[in-house]
This record gives sequence, C-alpha cells and structure tokens, in this order.
Amino acid sequence: MRIDSSGERLVQPSAPLDLSMRLAALDSPDAVERRRAVRDLAAEPDAVPALCARLIEERNLSVRTALFTTLIRLRSPAVVAGLLPLLRLDDANLRNEAIDALQDMPEEVGPFVETLLGDHDSDVRILAIQLLSTLAHPDAPRWLVGVVDTDSHVNVCAAATDCLAEVGGPEAIGPLRRLARRFAEEPFVAFAVDMAIRRIEGR
Repeated sequence: MRIDSSGERLVQPSAPLDLSMRLAALDSPDAVERRRAVRDLAAEPDAVPALCARLIEERNLSVRTALFTTLIRLRSPAVVAGLLPLLRLDDANLRNEAIDALQDMPEEVGPFVETLLGDHDSDVRILAIQLLSTLAHPDAPRWLVGVVDTDSHVNVCAAATDCLAEVGGPEAIGPLRRLARRFAEEPFVAFAVDMAIRRIEGR
C-alpha cells in the first residue's frame, strides 16, 4: 500500500483486462457490461470476429449500435468479411444496419463487390446494388453497368438501373438500351431505362 504526503491511502489503478476477459464480457447478461466491453475493444483488431458474431445474437439496440460503431472504427477487410454474412439474414433491420456500416468503408468493401454481384442469391445481389448506390467508390458506375449488361434476373437489373440514374455517366447509356431490348416483355424495365437515360443525359 502506498501513502501520499497527506497521509491518504493511494488506490492503485487496476490492471487492464486482457483480451480474453474482454471478449468474454460480450456474453454478459448485463447490457451495460456488454456495451462497455464493446467500447473497450475499439482498438483491438483481433476482436473483430467476436464482435461480428455478437451482432447476430445481440437484441439490445444500444449495444448493437456500439458494435457497429466499434466495427466501423476498426474498418478492415476482416470487418467487411464479418459483416457480409448479415446480408443473408431474415432480420431486415440488421441487414440495413450492416449496409449502412459497409457504406463507411468504400476502400475495404471494393475487393468484395464483384463476388457479391455474382452471388447465386438474387436478393444478395440486390442488396449489393443497394450498397453501391451510396458507396463512395469510383468503380461503382462500372460495376453497375456490368450488372445491367450481364445479370439474368430482371429485378436485379432494375435495381442497377435505378442506381445508374443516380451515379451513371454516358458510358451507361448503351448498356441500358441493350437492357431494355433484352427485357422487352417487361414494360417497367423500359420505363426505368428511359428515366435513367433522361437523368444521365440531363446532367
């Protein structure tokens, strides 16, 4: 025990918890403890898998918000890889929160985009397009043009068309016209293409 000059006892600061103990606290029954554990892991890249896994189980909104905030701060390819499986979940809120978080990591998301756009599940491809609609990445228009030129699912192509209306340039006009011919039996495609081309040419 240490005593200061006034005779008062000095309380020694407790040693910081090691990583394993902080990870274990993610499963605490107390939401306050879980939230504190999440914040304590904000500088621990090795905690990314556990933080992403906790997202699937977490039902407390404030803890879930802290999890996303910490993962955005830890942005890395590992974080992206941990968040992408959430796009397959039935929980629409969690899917949308994952997309919002991924939108803050354009450089880290970039290497995963083509795999997402080639996913066998059309719903995942549509969510990837939703992500591209606000992802500040210079290749977003090129990726979207690739979708309207090659994807066989009409709803996926329609989603990409809507996005190209916002981010596309003149290079998208030819592929969009080909898309309208490819799905000539779908009137809504022709309408969406026409609107997109008008938006692009009106810039």
